[in-house]
Amino acid sequence: MEELGRKSVREFRESEKMPIIVVLENIRSAYNVGSVFRTSDAFLIEAIYIIGYSAKPPHKEIKKTALGAEETVTWKYFKTSGEAIEELRVQGYNVYAAEQAEGSYQLNAIGFEPDEKIAVVFGNEVTGVEQSTIHLCDGCIEIPQLGMKHSLNIATAAGVVLWELVRGRV
Repeated sequence: MEELGRKSVREFRESEKMPIIVVLENIRSAYNVGSVFRTSDAFLIEAIYIIGYSAKPPHKEIKKTALGAEETVTWKYFKTSGEAIEELRVQGYNVYAAEQAEGSYQLNAIGFEPDEKIAVVFGNEVTGVEQSTIHLCDGCIEIPQLGMKHSLNIATAAGVVLWELVRGRV
């Protein structure tokens, strides 16, 4: 572990986090939730907000894919996205939906300030981010996709988006 430079749980909790919050809206698969925990740990994401019927720790399937990250990453549950976004606004976050939509910002072309507080809403595996939630956001972030398929698994999409948001800050 030392050779890899990995942090202990205590060191992780004491580390300065990226001013990024992940919002998981009605994610069907607890495995996907666990994967997002693991990615959020890897990138020192500030927190995960869990919405609606998304699984939340403690949960066997989250534990299986999170590999302990559910113990390190701060998380909070909200019944609705509106409640979560209201709290994010009070904390000074700009909120974006990870969604393909008319007028969306291309992930590779959007410019965020290094200290800008950003929250990204990731939606249900089938239906995406709810339209009512999109209306509460500052815009949509779209991952450019070049092949025949134009959708990604939520855990994969979270990894791509979070890395793009983090890489300019490290």
